Amino acid sequence: MLQNYLPLISESNPAVEEPVISVRNLNHYFGKGGIRKQVLFNINLDINRGDIVIMTGPSGSGKTTLLTLLGGLRAAQEGSLKILGQEICGTSEQRLTVLRRQIGYIFQAHNLMTFLTAKDNVRMSLELHDNQLSQDADDKAITMLEAVGLGDRINYYPDKLSGGQKQRVAIARALVSNPQIVLADEPTAALDKKTGRDVVELIQKLAKEQGCTILLVTHDNRILDIADRIIYMEDGQLKTAIE
Repeated sequence: MLQNYLPLISESNPAVEEPVISVRNLNHYFGKGGIRKQVLFNINLDINRGDIVIMTGPSGSGKTTLLTLLGGLRAAQEGSLKILGQEICGTSEQRLTVLRRQIGYIFQAHNLMTFLTAKDNVRMSLELHDNQLSQDADDKAITMLEAVGLGDRINYYPDKLSGGQKQRVAIARALVSNPQIVLADEPTAALDKKTGRDVVELIQKLAKEQGCTILLVTHDNRILDIADRIIYMEDGQLKTAIE
């Protein structure tokens, strides 16, 4: 069994850089009134710059819910949630939108636009960043696709790509704008063993080159070794180890 994971929260040290993600006493609920149900319980977590953290645990344990809160895709309700030093619990939709532009997202279903080529899917991410438009967006998109091994698939539409190739386009799209954080939700779930391994090693390599932080949710025990740290979630609570 996996043992000896690092603690969820770093010890206080004024010389240590502030965590990229800092969560304190975070609770979350679905529904209202009599059907209100708590799904996250007293979550406490620090993730430092450059870390690769894997979150695992049973289906329905709250992993994706927590990931969407950390990514600003869902509003945090109760507790403290700081992303890149900014408190976002109770913040406005406008501030959440600004936050999302600093995060790269990789989903199980890749979520590519079927009517756009691989290049245009990647370029679309750059169009969300005003500071990126002064550069040649096409060149940046092509360079990133070449980095993920798709230099010969630049003008292909998603329906002409394999599952692994689609996920590579999704990785290129997530990383092309040099995000400070990458959140990945089950990126290997629909892939075979070799392709899944290639995909996570690619995420690891490119993110390390860019110096960004990765939080990856997975059920795939075959990829746990890429992590600097593994955290386990069960019944809406984070644990320090898998028993």
